[in-house]
Amino acid sequence: MTDTATPTPSTTHPVAHSAARRTATLALRVGAALGKRLAMLVILLAVVFAAVDLLPGDAASATSDRGESAASIAARRHQLGLDQPVWERFWHWIGALPTGDLGTSARGERINDLLAAPLPNTITLATTAFALTVVAALALGTWSAARPKGLVDRVVDLTSTAAFALPEFVVSIGLLLLLSLWTDWLPAATVTGPDGAPATWTMLIMPVLALTVPQTGWNTRIVRAALADQAATPHVEAAHLDGLSARRVLLRHALPGAWPAIATGIATSTGMLLSGTVVVETLFNYPGIGTVLAGAVADRDTPVIAAVVACTAALITVVLLLADLVRARTLGDRP
Repeated sequence: MTDTATPTPSTTHPVAHSAARRTATLALRVGAALGKRLAMLVILLAVVFAAVDLLPGDAASATSDRGESAASIAARRHQLGLDQPVWERFWHWIGALPTGDLGTSARGERINDLLAAPLPNTITLATTAFALTVVAALALGTWSAARPKGLVDRVVDLTSTAAFALPEFVVSIGLLLLLSLWTDWLPAATVTGPDGAPATWTMLIMPVLALTVPQTGWNTRIVRAALADQAATPHVEAAHLDGLSARRVLLRHALPGAWPAIATGIATSTGMLLSGTVVVETLFNYPGIGTVLAGAVADRDTPVIAAVVACTAALITVVLLLADLVRARTLGDRP
């Protein structure tokens, strides 16, 4: 008798295997991107420590009282570790960063407590402006792309260029003149409530608009350019030849292919938006980390400056990772 082996059917479906492989590839890409950005963050924080160390004066002298003796300043300098090499101070500070400990300021406050109230205020301001920017840029960019070389396209192109060319402080001053001094519709300065946040939501309107206008100009141009590139692709041209409406071609065929470029452009502008919050918060007396950062620079307070940079860089990293996911998912779904 001869034994015949019964073939064992494969339990792995080709589609499931392909999906698992795409998921693993996506995870590797995200992990590599995260590792690269963490390395860049460490280098950036090291540059911050070195740059502040090169400024004239130090935290001990900047935070001293008038008429304080040289011996007292020297004792504070030793207490703050300023007599140690800058690389040693950086190594000590960044070693505690993974545990969530941001260190102690030159005035003896825990930096975690120092940022506890201003950081959520800045996140509220930045995320609101970011959301409005995305909505406005997509609406204006698609509206312009639906009428290429028409009146709407020319007007949107001109206004978006002008909006992007305006710095945040110019937009802020214009809003203050128009909405506060001339019309008295909105308060010129932000008043904080008992919880440290703006007392009323109306105090957010002008700071949000001051951030949204320049970023909308920039991102509208990105959306318009991405859709113009897609309009020249064969599958979009074929959709036009099939007799589909311009709106359907734009939304169903051009826009999905433009998502990677749009997501990357919007994510990249997050850094400009967050840097603009420093100026806007100062002009409107908004209780955010911009005020904390300005005071820290005046005090030569390196740990506070580095903590603010680390927090903002973490926000930017999250947005960039989301853009990477959108890009990888969209490109991965293409045949």
